[in-house]
Amino acid sequence: MTVEALTHDEDTAAEAATTEAAPASAQAAEAPEVTEPTETTASPASSSDSDAAAPPAAEEAPKPKRGRPKAAPASTAKKTRTVELTLTVTGTADGEWQAELKNGSKWVAKGLEIPAAAVSRAAKELHQDLSGPIDEVINQAREAQAAKVAQLEAELEAAKAALAELDV
Repeated sequence: MTVEALTHDEDTAAEAATTEAAPASAQAAEAPEVTEPTETTASPASSSDSDAAAPPAAEEAPKPKRGRPKAAPASTAKKTRTVELTLTVTGTADGEWQAELKNGSKWVAKGLEIPAAAVSRAAKELHQDLSGPIDEVINQAREAQAAKVAQLEAELEAAKAALAELDV
């Protein structure tokens, strides 16, 4: 083989590669033009047919996951931690009041004696619907105590009179 034959073979191969690349690039440039009009003309007709036949892939339900399904959140609002405190205020007809406080199921305070005036003030601060019935109970206890004081004063006067008679 001669040098000319080798260079001729190389030149021919290079020309063949360029010739093949040029039509391929020309076809690539033409391919989108041909493909696009075909897709646009086919899209409106096929979209109405495909909507009736089957829903698009984006609207299909996702494949269910394995395991126990998670519950959907009830709302998107920020959840706040709630604390359960139970305050029980009890009163007697004599006007003695006690308070008990529970945090969940644990007792915080039990059997605390509190004055009736503090119960009345607290009820007024909390709500008018609470203060009315509580004030009625406190007024009944006040009337009962006033009657008891009147009775005891009468007994005291009788005891003083009996003592005065003995001193004679």
